[in-house]
Amino acid sequence: MIKLIIFDLDGTLLNTLDDLADCTNFVLQKHGFPTHKVDRYKYFVGNGVTMLLKRALPEDTSETIHLEILNEFLQYYEWHKADKTAPYRGIIETLEKLQKKGILLAVATNKPDELLPELMQHYFPTIQWAAVFGNRKDVPIKPHPQIVYDILNTVNSCRNADFHISTDEILYVGDTAVDMETAQNAGIKKAGVLWGFRTKKELIDAHADYIIANPSDIINLI
Repeated sequence: MIKLIIFDLDGTLLNTLDDLADCTNFVLQKHGFPTHKVDRYKYFVGNGVTMLLKRALPEDTSETIHLEILNEFLQYYEWHKADKTAPYRGIIETLEKLQKKGILLAVATNKPDELLPELMQHYFPTIQWAAVFGNRKDVPIKPHPQIVYDILNTVNSCRNADFHISTDEILYVGDTAVDMETAQNAGIKKAGVLWGFRTKKELIDAHADYIIANPSDIINLI
């Protein structure tokens, strides 16, 4: 029985692609670098902001320029992270139904941790998250499983020892190979979603245990 569901954020709960693309293109254009079409960003995201910018910048960009652009992106994105971003259709209803069933809900994302409180409150005011973790200093990012361990430790620290959740009672839901690898590395079940940034083939090749086409399928799955 599934007692805890861990969700990826970008491409799974929230469609953040337009804001990420717009903010990246803004800083690229400011520095005279070529910009990219929005669809290209589906393959730039997934491994954190640092890697997003490395993929968007020319290969010969110096570390100094990369760091300068990274800082400018973070400042600009802070102000524009919710311009076009929205939950995918059916996500809020599904989360509310899972919550009513007593399923614990958590988020594991490579998005900077400091951006999450405002985003989660803005888009999911009716959801009581058991844990929300993003990219934190000195903590390895996904697909390293540390973020899953931290969520599990947080959840279990609030529960009686007789009711601790084990890894076989967790489902991880995400839209990329990085998410499937994270779940695989943590030893938990994994479901790949088809409404996000990547393809069904990528999810199958990454050994997703389940493929789901609509948010409501999560309820049927558990």
